Amino acid sequence: MVKSKWMLDPAHSSVDFSVKHMMIANVKGTFNQFDATIEADPDDLTSASIELNIDLASVDTRNEDRDNHLRSADFFNVEKNPKMTFTTTNIERKGEGEYNVTGNLTIAGVTKSETISVTYEGSGVDPWGNVKVGFTADGSLNRSDYGLTWNSALETGGVLVGDKIKISLDLQASKAE
Repeated sequence: MVKSKWMLDPAHSSVDFSVKHMMIANVKGTFNQFDATIEADPDDLTSASIELNIDLASVDTRNEDRDNHLRSADFFNVEKNPKMTFTTTNIERKGEGEYNVTGNLTIAGVTKSETISVTYEGSGVDPWGNVKVGFTADGSLNRSDYGLTWNSALETGGVLVGDKIKISLDLQASKAE
């Protein structure tokens, strides 16, 4: 394939995360609203340009009180910072269909360079003749690097919310006309 524009298919994509709770269990969540601007050759992502925008108000951990707390000034402060963005700055091939994708991640007004592992899962044509491509991505970040430091000490030692956030993305995109 050649480098072209792609439109993210949110109905067949997900942006998920997990974090330690009380240092003993993982709480999982997702963001229900996101979009991306993608210009790439799926067979060689090294020259791709990708910008992912996530609506932080769409956070969903299956617990309304926790979701509202995440939207508050203690965490994302969505009234002041409604979006999280990731914009590529460098892409290196690790192997066949595998890449290290580095970019600027902005959360709550703080921008840091982060690298995630991306795998090209392949391409196909849907029943309506649309060319589709799929990618998976995994990475982690420290929320404290972005000023997200709210926590509560536990009587038994440790803290309520872990610092390390694991990120997992499943993305499907359609070739733009």
